[in-house]
Amino acid sequence: MKKFNIRKVLDGLTAASSSSSSATAQPGTPRENDVVQETLQSEHFQLCKTVRHGFPYQPSSMAFDPVQKILAVGTQTGALRLFGRAGVECYCQHESGAAVIQLQFLINEGALVSALADDSIHLWNLRQKIPAILHSLKFNRERITYCHLPFQSKWLYIGSERGNIHIVNVESFTLSGYVIMWNKAIELSTKTHPGPVVHISDNPMDEGKLLIGFECGVVVLWDLKSKKADYRYNYDEAIHSVAWHHEGKQFVCSHSDGTLTTWNIRAPAKPAQIITPHGKQPKDGKKPEPCKPILKVEYKTTRAGDPFMVLSGGLSYDTVGRRACLTVMHGKSTAVLEMDYPIVDFITLCETPYPNDFQEPYAVVVLLEKDLVVIDLGQIGYPIFESPYPLSIHESPVTCCEYFADCPSELIPALYSVGSRQKRQGYSKKEWPISGGNWGQGTQTYPEIIITGHADGSIKFWDASALMLQVLYKLKTAKVFERARGKEEKPSTDIVDEDPFAIQTLFWCPESRMLCVAGVSAHVIIYRFSKQEATTEVVQLLEVRMQSEFSEADSPDPGGEQTPTLPTSAASSSPQEAEPPNQLTAGVNSSEGARDNIPCLQVRSSPLKQSPGYQVELVVQLVWVSGEPPQQITSLAVNSSFGLVVFGNSNGLAVVDYVQKTLLLNLGTSELYSPSDPCQRQPRSPRKPRQPSGGFCDSNDGSNNSEDRCKSPTSGSTSPCNSDDERKQNFIEKAKMSRKISSSGEQKLDLDGKDNAFTRSRSSSVTSIDRESREAISSFYFCESFPRKSGSLASPCLLVGTTQGSVMMVALSLQPGGDQKLQQSLSFASCGTLVQLKGGILTMALLDAAGTMLPPSCEVWYDPNASDEEKEKEKTRRRRPATPPSSQEGQDSQFAVLCSEKQANVVAMPSQTSIYKHNITETSFVLRADVVQMAGAYCIACFCANGHIMTLSLPSLRPLLDINYLPLTDMRIARTFCFSNLGQALYLTSPTEIQRITYSQETCDNLQEMLSELFTPVETPEAPNRGFFKGLFGGGAQSLDREDLFGETTAGKASRSLAQHIPGPGSMEGMKGAASGVVGDLARARVALDERGQKLGELEERTAAMMASAESFSKHAHDMMVKYKDKKWYQL
Repeated sequence: MKKFNIRKVLDGLTAASSSSSSATAQPGTPRENDVVQETLQSEHFQLCKTVRHGFPYQPSSMAFDPVQKILAVGTQTGALRLFGRAGVECYCQHESGAAVIQLQFLINEGALVSALADDSIHLWNLRQKIPAILHSLKFNRERITYCHLPFQSKWLYIGSERGNIHIVNVESFTLSGYVIMWNKAIELSTKTHPGPVVHISDNPMDEGKLLIGFECGVVVLWDLKSKKADYRYNYDEAIHSVAWHHEGKQFVCSHSDGTLTTWNIRAPAKPAQIITPHGKQPKDGKKPEPCKPILKVEYKTTRAGDPFMVLSGGLSYDTVGRRACLTVMHGKSTAVLEMDYPIVDFITLCETPYPNDFQEPYAVVVLLEKDLVVIDLGQIGYPIFESPYPLSIHESPVTCCEYFADCPSELIPALYSVGSRQKRQGYSKKEWPISGGNWGQGTQTYPEIIITGHADGSIKFWDASALMLQVLYKLKTAKVFERARGKEEKPSTDIVDEDPFAIQTLFWCPESRMLCVAGVSAHVIIYRFSKQEATTEVVQLLEVRMQSEFSEADSPDPGGEQTPTLPTSAASSSPQEAEPPNQLTAGVNSSEGARDNIPCLQVRSSPLKQSPGYQVELVVQLVWVSGEPPQQITSLAVNSSFGLVVFGNSNGLAVVDYVQKTLLLNLGTSELYSPSDPCQRQPRSPRKPRQPSGGFCDSNDGSNNSEDRCKSPTSGSTSPCNSDDERKQNFIEKAKMSRKISSSGEQKLDLDGKDNAFTRSRSSSVTSIDRESREAISSFYFCESFPRKSGSLASPCLLVGTTQGSVMMVALSLQPGGDQKLQQSLSFASCGTLVQLKGGILTMALLDAAGTMLPPSCEVWYDPNASDEEKEKEKTRRRRPATPPSSQEGQDSQFAVLCSEKQANVVAMPSQTSIYKHNITETSFVLRADVVQMAGAYCIACFCANGHIMTLSLPSLRPLLDINYLPLTDMRIARTFCFSNLGQALYLTSPTEIQRITYSQETCDNLQEMLSELFTPVETPEAPNRGFFKGLFGGGAQSLDREDLFGETTAGKASRSLAQHIPGPGSMEGMKGAASGVVGDLARARVALDERGQKLGELEERTAAMMASAESFSKHAHDMMVKYKDKKWYQL
């Protein structure tokens, strides 16, 4: 055993979570030369974020670089998401967390300006894989309302709430002394303030003319050189947006009454045209009825045809309940495109970045509250493009999540082949237009799969390999059940208010491809994977009656033609030896009597057509018992070699043979304890309190109040919370509840004596009278081990963990030999408590004497719908259970790894001696723990409610990593956090986004190579040709020397109190304080190189100017010499 060295623990180790956290060897611990030589060290671990997938949560703004073809989306929480081609995406975060109100690309420069609601602007450098802020500017006296950065200009116009316009040099991020004051822009006779600036743009044909739109309806054309207004355009309705015609002679305004006004710049008296796109035109020629505001309008021209006018909003007020629409006006046709969610912003994509050329629009990017849609303007009917991004994670709220790294390589192609048939039709045939960036060059090649369970009962399989995410296959479990057509038809047996099909927990065996899911309506569905279509005439159903009273044996209600056997006692023999079961009477559900033997959902009676993919094998439903609804399922496991599925709740556990469709065992939790067990609890009758509803609510609105609608899906009791810090204890208990019972939002809990199955006093005494709440099954693990201390031959076993910290072992007696389909006999014997830990059991595993994990035996997948010949071929290569390991007398050959909410324990088998014990935390509790593989060895990875992520070596439980990563502020994180092999982990950071992290030092070191590149060197398109006549008569675009106009020499310095310049961490000033290292040196070198290149470019420009000046001086000198060459001195 490697000696434990506290100095090796990473610097994230803190006293809050590691007090009393040293690994302690128990009496009888083997000496160093007797145990596993561990290879994992603290140097193998480091924690960092990798990528974020999904739709940006609560989007607020958008921008597009037409040359780089990169899309940027800002959110209300200060996040920045950048998208390029499929697989190219990036996440950044503003430290302040203020909402991003506007984004502006420095087109083809690899930079982006963001304006925030806290009146700060930031310059992002996109030329590095992880973008960083170069400069920030914080306004003190002005509120920012609008920004405009002209193409190929370094001067940024900023409009304010007071109506003033300031100008910022984006290179140095300093303010110019040139200011356009609102009182000089409007007419002197105007007595009222014009309101905030809502629009700024320069005339496409004359950079010296600036168009300023004020909220009140006044538009001003400002001459930058003469510093006065050329024209003022007045309209009675408030302005929301303005758009230029590319020739610079006309512009269009959208107004709050649903009208569009078109103005000729030289005719300010009245609009050239007023239209109401969605207004009803009265026959008597009167003004049309007002409509809803047109929030944005864009005016784009084409060479060959009519211009496009794209607008959002403007619908008639009588369209109550109608969804948000985008209107595309092209010539005489008007297309109204309905959207699924409200429109946040839209951008029309054009062929040219130059505003003074024909725009040639080809697509519209529409940012919705919960989706991103790209519309093809080049095809009839305006079809949408098929999105290559994983933006549908939140299509239904995520209720559970599992992560499988380094899974069998054939799984992803198999899932993709069946999932490709589910794709919708009718998409645009063109390539996705947002196509910038390049993929990373990482060496990480192992396959990764993420499975998400959702509130509508759907399950999605995702390919997560190489830091990308792509949906592979979608399974709808609700198809198995009958759906109520209306609210009045909703069954009275439902135990949840909404989302009765929501996924509670799932278990997936990658080798056998068996999938088992448990839903909130106390149902379990077992699926097999098939590449062929099948039609199931009758869905196989098994109804199980589970209750905490076990004095009488209750026969399960057989479903269909199945005849399950009686549940057996703890030490009974084969089920076939029991008496034939008596058939239960028909379910009672009348107003006179209590509901009994009725499932919560009704399985469909019509034939079920099952597409290739996952197909239903068996449905198991728990039924009502004497008016008491079934308790929701808290744990689940499948063993494909034995053909068994086991599930448990607060009443006990049940074992089902899914091949024979029979119930083999139905035990109360107390029956698992042997009669002489000191940890045995006394049986308790089921309580009869009001059953709270347990539903899955849509938490996408982001407010905790709405998420608090979710209630605890189980009933029970709790002892009063008597901690010193009541609020902290309440939150801890809520987090425990959320982890154990999945839901789509926060749990609404009252800990002052209300019903709750899993909350309890955190007393360390296992016999405390305060722990009278119902004990639930929290974890299962199939294995081949030694059920008896004196045993020398391993046999099939089931480890059972409970919420009270007990770990019991149940021996499975299987019929030897033969095909599993002929397997009829299987008996169980409880071996009592193996060990008792503090807190509920989270995970269990088994290691061999060399420290290698012993996974549960499983069969190799075969297609259940294949021909008999193919099945025979598959059977010959099917994996049989491994040869049971033997143990010499007096020598341990296995290690049982057990982890609870408070402790980790390693027990030697078959002696059942606890050889290592580690107190993970005293002040908090573990939310998720997994035994994972890292660098060829195994360890325990834990995530605590106080935000700490820890790893412990196996089997000695040495702390290898302890970092305070993420304080638990959201129940969603507690519910979805999961670890996987090779240092990978993930959680839902928002209702729409998955955050992936790594705890592997190797992955952290290679992250720069693995990440995609946003900026790629692209030549800027040539400027439009002015033509001979336009150049001759001055009809082309007029340029402006902004440097001369806005520079300090001419405009002077701005007031220092107006704004404060803050160097960003990505600038050279920020770099000086950065930690040294290879990555830091490379970043500094890159920034220095960029600055050097920029300075060389400026030097080259100055040299060229000096050469031109010298040449001009030489010419003038030569002219003077010629002029006075032959003249005498007196003729001068």
